Amino acid sequence: MEIKIKYLRREILAGLSSFLATFYIVIVNPAILSKTGMPFSAVVTSTVLVCAFGSIMMGIYAKNPIVIAPGMGLNAFFTYTAVLGLGISYEVALGAVFWSGILFLILSILKVRDKIINSIPNTLRYAIAAGIGIFICFIGFQNAGFIIKNPATLVGMASLKDPMSLTFLFGLGFTAVLISKKVKGAIVYGIVLTTILSYPIGRWWGDASAVNYGINTIVNYNGFFALPDFSMFLKADILGSIQYAALPIIFVFAFTDLFDSLSTFVGLAEASGYKDEDGNPKNLKQSLFVDAITTIFSGLVGTSSGTAYIESAVGIREGGKTGLTAITAGILFLPFLFLSPLLSIVPSIASSIALILVGSFMMKPISKINWNISDEAIPAFLTIILIPLTYSITTGIIFGFLSYTLLKFFSGKKEDLNLTLIIINLLSLIFLWL
Repeated sequence: MEIKIKYLRREILAGLSSFLATFYIVIVNPAILSKTGMPFSAVVTSTVLVCAFGSIMMGIYAKNPIVIAPGMGLNAFFTYTAVLGLGISYEVALGAVFWSGILFLILSILKVRDKIINSIPNTLRYAIAAGIGIFICFIGFQNAGFIIKNPATLVGMASLKDPMSLTFLFGLGFTAVLISKKVKGAIVYGIVLTTILSYPIGRWWGDASAVNYGINTIVNYNGFFALPDFSMFLKADILGSIQYAALPIIFVFAFTDLFDSLSTFVGLAEASGYKDEDGNPKNLKQSLFVDAITTIFSGLVGTSSGTAYIESAVGIREGGKTGLTAITAGILFLPFLFLSPLLSIVPSIASSIALILVGSFMMKPISKINWNISDEAIPAFLTIILIPLTYSITTGIIFGFLSYTLLKFFSGKKEDLNLTLIIINLLSLIFLWL
């Protein structure tokens, strides 16, 4: 009995740790997706439902201590590339999320997944992760008002005399220190402190009118409690998303989700030693199935794709070894269904901190790229730099594939190419043309 109680305590505390490490998504995801016109309160509801559903299902079915939540990078692609960039409606974009989950599921069932995974060069996998990291970091600095438009140089830095810039920088520095000291829930604490420090702006000092909040303050309390907003539930235009304009969106959602999930499972397995007899992540097939089902669920309830979170490593380090860790984390998200007014007080200078720091975490794979080999380094560089500069994850990925294939071909290294990669290149050309 004593051993069982000790086990339960360990798994529940590990679940709490994973929850604190991933909770920031409940604030940041609505902040990003609401820029498409989706109601903030409705996206809070959708985000919480995906976190709870995916994590609990991961614990029960896959028996893994891994939290599922709407993916950073995937939400940026949804908002800034699909809706604001290509001009499709958020209903069509949600339909694309749904179909990407279906595609993900089919690939998993038919085992085509393995062929695709093995065909993509590691160099491009690392570059895509890093490029998305820079992209969401860039978006974070923009949303914070620290990086601004400049007619002479396209972009520039805001004045350091501005109270919002000063508050943002202090919050960013404070959060970075907490992360460096390995404080659990560091990003959440940083967001809370920055929100508190933002309250005087427009009230006691500074001018916040340029932020376009409708009034001259950036923190506005509109209540504490509200019933869940299900207005985005089943809003996905599933039939309308089967169109030429949405096909690249479906492809990139499925591709990014697949590799994001795989890299997360592999990384967590290496960190925890949670592997099968072949050295692969334990219960990988079941975990990928949960990831695919959660992505389908995400499109139906009204948010961008759900995926496995690398922050689950926090709970694993605390001793989480079973699905009870994920179930605990999933249950802890549920009370926030009723707290959307409280979450809506968080200003962009606070939520942007998470974007920037998570972006920095995503740069880790860049060290694995062999920068001494030109036909590896140039495609990686183009992928990394074009994702933020074109404001499009799709564009960066496409030019990464195309340049890799061309350089390998003309360098006489045709053995590094394969049929699946050639097919992906042809699809990329079609998508680029469309």
